[in-house]
Amino acid sequence: MIMNRILVRAGVLLGAVGVSLGAVILTTSVSSAAGVMSGDLIRGESFSAVYYMGADGFRYVFPNDKAYFTWYSDFDDVIVITDAELAKIQIGGNITYKPGVKMVKINTDPKTYAVDLNGTLRHVTSEAVAVALYGSSWNKEIDDVADGFFPNYTIGEPIMSSSEYNSVTVEASVSTINADKELMGSVDVYINSTGYSPSTVTVNPNQGVRFTNNDTAKHSATGEDLSWGTGTLQEGDAFIKKFEDGGEYDFYDSYDSGNTGTVTVN
Repeated sequence: MIMNRILVRAGVLLGAVGVSLGAVILTTSVSSAAGVMSGDLIRGESFSAVYYMGADGFRYVFPNDKAYFTWYSDFDDVIVITDAELAKIQIGGNITYKPGVKMVKINTDPKTYAVDLNGTLRHVTSEAVAVALYGSSWNKEIDDVADGFFPNYTIGEPIMSSSEYNSVTVEASVSTINADKELMGSVDVYINSTGYSPSTVTVNPNQGVRFTNNDTAKHSATGEDLSWGTGTLQEGDAFIKKFEDGGEYDFYDSYDSGNTGTVTVN
């Protein structure tokens, strides 16, 4: 299916959430969310924030234009969908800098960090190491990350010598956000008038289960221990739940307690 694409001139304006397009819009054809695929860049009709469509079915937020431009050079491939369709896609989290492209720091921490895979920050321990990694103009290759977004990263091992980190190799090792965040496709469970189909599924840790209501009546999937739930799902609604830890997770339908199922994580 050929998507209608939104074309914009270069230039951005930071929004409250995500990367906003502060440029002149040349075309604003709207595509169906049903045709949006993993790896697409999407936005709504009324709101200019751009999101990344993850393989797990979530949309991911670009905290600002600097983070965006470590992954993309322009906005040419952004797809416009309706605001209602965008609202139905759950937010999965924030996108971190592409590994290897820039070093980062925050105002309240004097350390400068290189970005490794999956948002891992590694302290560049000396100017000599920084020069070896990013050249004599290394101090121009540092971006400030707002304190509020710093928790999106994890702290890894410090870089004591240039032999422990190669920015070119690291950048080349990750071509997509899906790969960097190790996003996996979600497993589908459909809710019908007769119950869940399938009623038992097995997933990997951090893999999602997408519950979709295919019935005309209201349904839900609620954890047996009440620690999680989809909330009320109207006809056609879907909700993705990720399970991080191994084990068995029993669930039932709040609108028909006789309908039960189990997610096994291993």
